[in-house]
Amino acid sequence: MNARFRFLLITLAALLAFAVALALGFWQLSRASQKEAWQAHIDQQAAAPRLDGPALAMLPDPALEMHRGVLLRGRWLPAHTVFLDNRPMNGKTGLYVATPLQLEGSSAVVLVLRGWVARNFVDRSRLPALQTSAEVVEIQGRIAPAPSKLYELGDADAGPIRQNLDIVRVKAETGLPLLAVWVQQTDAASEGLLRDWPPANLGVHKNYGYAFQWFGLGALIAVLYVWFQIVRRFFYPRRA
Repeated sequence: MNARFRFLLITLAALLAFAVALALGFWQLSRASQKEAWQAHIDQQAAAPRLDGPALAMLPDPALEMHRGVLLRGRWLPAHTVFLDNRPMNGKTGLYVATPLQLEGSSAVVLVLRGWVARNFVDRSRLPALQTSAEVVEIQGRIAPAPSKLYELGDADAGPIRQNLDIVRVKAETGLPLLAVWVQQTDAASEGLLRDWPPANLGVHKNYGYAFQWFGLGALIAVLYVWFQIVRRFFYPRRA
């Protein structure tokens, strides 16, 4: 291969690799910026005045109020409690407890993630004993995304213990006028349930880490090219 052609080929490859590394680095910075803006929105929502039951029931699109606090009064409907399996909290795997709450002074019902409870691993079909009041209760919480969907085999989304829970299906099964919104209860631990919900973590630091790696790779490509194709080529030529 002609030396000049080889030099041009290596130069083009180095420029392409350098450009790709820079582009990916700036893309990661852009992703970090987007996540920081979304995190600011989450913090703003959390600081907004809390919604009560009537205000929650009147929301045209609850998703627009995601992460906003709520203060609800109503009665639990424990007959429709569902346990979500394989859910972690504080490093342990157990069950999330979801119970419908009939809002006081309204026909509306909201599905509440009440907290986390350990599972009986000796008898996996045994349901945990819960302390559920039959009186009117007042709970604090926040509008939250639906629990993450897990892989399931067969008809695992039936019965009191399930892998996943869908509001539309629960509404069809129970006939309850469920609102299209999840509420995550945030009161202190009670009723045998833990509520150490992890804070919203958008992983901004990962994007900055990836950006640093791509920029580092671009810098390495530039240094190696300069050393082998310029310094050694023109200042330390090989002797015949």
